[in-house]
Amino acid sequence: MVVKKLPYKNLAGITTCPGGWLVLPGRMAGITISAEEAFVVKNLFDVLDYRPSFEAAAINAPMGLKDFPDGPWRACDVDARQYVGWPRAVAIYGVPSRESFEETTGMAAARREKWMNGADKRRFKWMREAAHELQPYHARRFVPAHPDVSFTAMNGDEKLKTSPWHEDGRHERLQLIKSQLPGVDDVVTRTPPKGAHPKMLLDAAAMLWTARRQSGRAISRFPLDPTWDTEGMRTELVR
Repeated sequence: MVVKKLPYKNLAGITTCPGGWLVLPGRMAGITISAEEAFVVKNLFDVLDYRPSFEAAAINAPMGLKDFPDGPWRACDVDARQYVGWPRAVAIYGVPSRESFEETTGMAAARREKWMNGADKRRFKWMREAAHELQPYHARRFVPAHPDVSFTAMNGDEKLKTSPWHEDGRHERLQLIKSQLPGVDDVVTRTPPKGAHPKMLLDAAAMLWTARRQSGRAISRFPLDPTWDTEGMRTELVR
């Protein structure tokens, strides 16, 4: 029996949220994306195993790690921080080493990673889950991205000076979504699903924009010549 190919591609933008992982799915026909209702899942495994599977997805989580503690920044983080500029560079956080992800809590990891502050310790659980769940074969469909990098790219590589937590920043990002992903702005202005914040819907939309670029093989990478970690993961951020 011949399986008929669908007239669209399933894409997704994924980011962390208090409830676990926020997913904004979309169907792409040609270059047009029709966003579906966002939802929250507790575990990253359920995102990776979601059916129907995503043909392209951008995830706000690190892929590719240092083996041992060596400061907060990977080469891709340094490049991305320079790209988004001040003040948004502060939103591109440090990434612990693979050795530190052997710990089960941020407090314990901070004894190895002396640079980690309180926010890093709270964020540790999502990064640890990503480090354990994301495998090299996932890189065929999932790419690591960051909302601030994506929004800067959406803005014609012009740095954003506003914060997405403030009203002017929220408005600026909604305008970018409206111009770059027509119709998706209607979805991300709805009441967010339980476990997510309205700001995180904007982040997920930025990830969805990058997923569209990934599907069209139009992404660029930080750094330009990525390295591979010892587990076979490419250490990069894409836009």
